[in-house]
Amino acid sequence: MENHVIRMLLSRIEEFGSEEIIRFREKTKKSWSWNQLGEKVEEVLSGLHILGSRAEDNVGIISQNRAEWFLTDLGIMANRGVVVPMYATSSMEQIRYILNETEIKILFVGTCEQKEMVKCLLDEENTLERIIVFDNCNTVDDRILSFSSFLGLSQEQSFHISLSDKLVSYQPDDLATIIYSSGTTGEPKGVMLKHSHFVNAWKIHEERLSLSPDDVSLSFLPLSHVFERIWSHIMLYSRVVIVFLDNPRDVVDALKEVRPTQMCVVPRFFDKTYQGIQEEMLRWSPVKQKIFKWAIAEGLQANGYRSRNAKLPLILKWKLAVADKLVFRKLRNVFGGNIRSMPCAGATLSQDILKFFNAFGLFVTYGYGLTETTASVSCFRNDVYTYGTCGTVMPGVEVKIGAENEILVKGDSVFSGYYKKEQETAAVMTDGWFHTGDEGKLTEDGDLIMTDRLKDLMKTSVGKYVSPQKIETLLQQEELVEQIVVVGDNRPFVTALIVPLMSKLKEMAGQKIIENIADQDLLSHPGLLEVIEDHVLAAQQHLASYERVKKVKLLEEPFTIENGTMTNTLKLRRRKIEEKYREVIDEMYR
Repeated sequence: MENHVIRMLLSRIEEFGSEEIIRFREKTKKSWSWNQLGEKVEEVLSGLHILGSRAEDNVGIISQNRAEWFLTDLGIMANRGVVVPMYATSSMEQIRYILNETEIKILFVGTCEQKEMVKCLLDEENTLERIIVFDNCNTVDDRILSFSSFLGLSQEQSFHISLSDKLVSYQPDDLATIIYSSGTTGEPKGVMLKHSHFVNAWKIHEERLSLSPDDVSLSFLPLSHVFERIWSHIMLYSRVVIVFLDNPRDVVDALKEVRPTQMCVVPRFFDKTYQGIQEEMLRWSPVKQKIFKWAIAEGLQANGYRSRNAKLPLILKWKLAVADKLVFRKLRNVFGGNIRSMPCAGATLSQDILKFFNAFGLFVTYGYGLTETTASVSCFRNDVYTYGTCGTVMPGVEVKIGAENEILVKGDSVFSGYYKKEQETAAVMTDGWFHTGDEGKLTEDGDLIMTDRLKDLMKTSVGKYVSPQKIETLLQQEELVEQIVVVGDNRPFVTALIVPLMSKLKEMAGQKIIENIADQDLLSHPGLLEVIEDHVLAAQQHLASYERVKKVKLLEEPFTIENGTMTNTLKLRRRKIEEKYREVIDEMYR
């Protein structure tokens, strides 16, 4: 019975042992079959046991995406241990906090640099005893092992545990993982997910998505995040070949090499790609631009039929065939040419951008979910879907709207609680209903609309509630805007901090005959700011007057994980940003 991750793995090995399951970008590396994956998982299981790790022990992983990450994940679970993933971009403060709270004894890291960063933890007063490095690194500390040496422990000590030996001990209520939220505010909380949560995720996605063993998935988002982690396990369950990408910046090249059919992404990916396509189009001749815009217009018209599973008119079919030959096929080739669907969640995605990608045949399976709900609460169906929503609520998941229009979720996907935080768990659970902290509503058709984070809603000093995400999503479509944060809580009106696209800013300066001026001075040039504010105002005409951004300031430094203004999941740390730019913000209100 496949009620546990390792039970499912064993079942797949027995039935499809020689089939490929893990593929590598490097041509020098051979794919792993199910049998080979099983053998390697047993090596991890045996190695952990030799090092003293036992059932229910918490084991940490800090690494970029790679096959060894996934292998270790399965090996820890095979030992009935609990996987505690941490982002490769985590600060020492975050790592130390998680390490101390979960009392980790064994920590896996990816690179020699990560080993150097965390090795000082071995000499601190904590429970850490061993560090195992996926890369081969020079070390004189016998408490630090390379992954190859770790895998060799079983043969070296003539000790081996097979997965079938432990089969009877695997139970659905076993704790599988503790995933720490990066948190936009406050200390991180460890979300506890059992094997039963993973099993539930497989089943509800099997009903909703069309996946087959012919598919190939590119693992692009961090495996330390619930979205990619659960997605990769769904791929395992569905016999979909997985290719891991260790450097997200290589995604353009990887798409062309791997040519995946499936890949989960976050809205930021589409925002940046859309911006890149629009910039490229502006370099074309007027004739090419006209053809491009015509093709997209026909694709957008087709979206209206496809979204309600209606038959396309013959004339539209003919136009789409021409558009596909002239434009669409070239656009899809940017993504490798084989993509069938791209699950997307994690933040708000503009309807216009979503429709644009769907128009040329790249189906974006847009959805909504949280770590506490084992990812998906809702997502687009393949046949019928409604733009402006986060799709239809997943099978077996209950959603209702509570006080202050808060989205509440109930079902087998809801987590077991926050690790060692009973009070925080009680604060978000009522009679089995999880309080998401998100504002939203349900349509008559059972589609979910998420409007904003309740904690992110701003209240101006004149008593008006404003959704910053709504405005940011709108203004993010402006060509000039690289990044934007809307400000206005307890302020008389709404303002914005904008990180501009410098190429566009310089182009605008040239049009205004502003020459021989440094980039930094362009950011504060009164004439340019006035023009930008006029553009911003024009884009907001359909908003209520109290929602509109009245003033803007341009920033040189982008919002990044490294400077503390974004979380590891690329969400804005609003409070950190407002603290950092307090003087700049205050100046807009003088």
